[in-house]
Amino acid sequence: MNIQINSPAELKELSEDKLSELCAEIREFLIKSVAETGGHLASNLGVVELTVAIHRIFDTSKDKLIFDVGHQCYVHKMLTGRRDDFDTLRQFGGLSGFPKPSESVHDALIAGHASTSISAALGMARARTLTHADFSVIALIGDGALTGGLAYEALSDAGESGEPMVIILNDNGMSINGNVGGMARYLSRKRMKPSYAVFKRRYKRFLEILPGGRAIYKFTHSIKRAIKETLLNCSMFEEMGLQYIGPLDGHDLKTLQRALSWAKSLNEPVVVHVITQKGRGYSYSENSPEEYHGVAPFDYKTGAVNGGGNKTFSSVFGQELEEITKRDPRICAITASMTDGTGLHGFAERYPERFFDVGIAEEHAAVMAAGMAAQGMIPVFAVYSTFLQRSYDMLIHDIAISGLHVVLAVDRAGLVPGDGETHQGVFDVAFLTSIPGMTVLCPASFAELSDMLRLSVQEITGPVAIRYPRGGEGEYTDGGADQAKCVLEGRDYTIVTYGISVNTALAAARELARDGIFVEIIKLGFINPIDYKTIEDSVAKTDRLLVLEECAGRGCVGENIAATISLDKVALKNVILMNTGEVFPSCGDVEDLRKFCKIDSGSVVRAIREDLK
Repeated sequence: MNIQINSPAELKELSEDKLSELCAEIREFLIKSVAETGGHLASNLGVVELTVAIHRIFDTSKDKLIFDVGHQCYVHKMLTGRRDDFDTLRQFGGLSGFPKPSESVHDALIAGHASTSISAALGMARARTLTHADFSVIALIGDGALTGGLAYEALSDAGESGEPMVIILNDNGMSINGNVGGMARYLSRKRMKPSYAVFKRRYKRFLEILPGGRAIYKFTHSIKRAIKETLLNCSMFEEMGLQYIGPLDGHDLKTLQRALSWAKSLNEPVVVHVITQKGRGYSYSENSPEEYHGVAPFDYKTGAVNGGGNKTFSSVFGQELEEITKRDPRICAITASMTDGTGLHGFAERYPERFFDVGIAEEHAAVMAAGMAAQGMIPVFAVYSTFLQRSYDMLIHDIAISGLHVVLAVDRAGLVPGDGETHQGVFDVAFLTSIPGMTVLCPASFAELSDMLRLSVQEITGPVAIRYPRGGEGEYTDGGADQAKCVLEGRDYTIVTYGISVNTALAAARELARDGIFVEIIKLGFINPIDYKTIEDSVAKTDRLLVLEECAGRGCVGENIAATISLDKVALKNVILMNTGEVFPSCGDVEDLRKFCKIDSGSVVRAIREDLK
């Protein structure tokens, strides 16, 4: 970049005529940088001017800027001294792709999931009031995040609270107010004039000191509202008690700075509605913003994604569900704004009347699935493991208690590359297996996924979850839907595992065999219920057990196995539980994360060698 901006202070000193040049250079840097590392490109290209404007008006070293969702924070990171670290973006030990307070004082809160910013901002605003502190609070929320119900709960409370805060709605496609034309833009321009804000405050203060003044203000305010509603559809935000300005051009720096300055000057909650173009400045992302939303490394000159088109568990799931659906009109597919990510794009095109994308509303999706199942349909809810966490209450209350046949296709289960702590699928094992009546299957190969999906949809009754990882399969490619099976016989040690961790176990077995140590590998197809007999028959031979899994330590399968074996009084010389433990795994590729969590093949080999010494 020719214009070197290493801090918000330097940005504030930059002349107005240099800002457009800076924005162009930021876009060029983003495109070339994300092309090397992968990451969220289109959303960040859309908020370049908006982020620059925010940093021109606010001081994020003390003012609190909360992103929703956090993947639109790249420009913010560049402007707050982290541009030189972008070659480490989403790499192990490198720069996070989301806000992270441990990285910088300019990051107010970790934000990897959607619809949370207004709640967090209101909490900070209320804390500011209680502690008599002095800072601004800004929530930058994308229109997609407004499909989540939590955002509306927060908007309602924020309007009622009267707490000063600025909510910036980044609208890059979803229409919030359908009929907004010249009159709306005219009123927004009038509101932004300093004289309007000053007059409004003085008028209200003056009437409040007069006898009956509050009643007069209320009367005149109601007249103003009635006139406005006659001229145009009133903003739903104003109905909630929030001052509203917009829609504004999200790429017009002068307008943005004027609007944000005005919003900051008001002593009340205000929504600034800006219209942006997702993927702006890069033709490939402008034409296909969803494809470049979260993208793998690519050739920035041609836009071609490296390794694109490879077969994955997600694509196999989508194709298999299409085939099953051909013969059963009861099957429906549901997702929460993850159509492409969960492999359902083909299903949506082939069966549009039986496909439902509910937006970023996982709780709603789960309860809707329960309603469909109660009426005899077979809903398949495809969702990332990290986002299924938000539906835990619904899984228990609305699905499991009634024993409804809802199929959960849990994508991105286990360790997930790139996105870091907020997106790791290591907690679903504990909460899914704790629910009475919930069957949980873990395919280790594409063939097993196909067989288990058919079994789940066509034969298993009640709630069922199939959990599988992001990406492709490994060495193990067998099919079937066995509860448990021995995939390698041995005499010295029993390794119990499931899912693609069987590949780690097989690699460790080969290494140990060179030392004359022969392990027996039991692969679980079901982790709820568990086939304890197959495990106990194996450990009766070997006297030693190691349980290997990509999930958090508390509530893991290994704990259940160890407890049951102990209660059954099966004699064992040692039990080793290998899992991700009590940490939040950070960003990086999966093999780096396995080494960090000590669940890679080398760690398995070392653990068994040390025990057998």
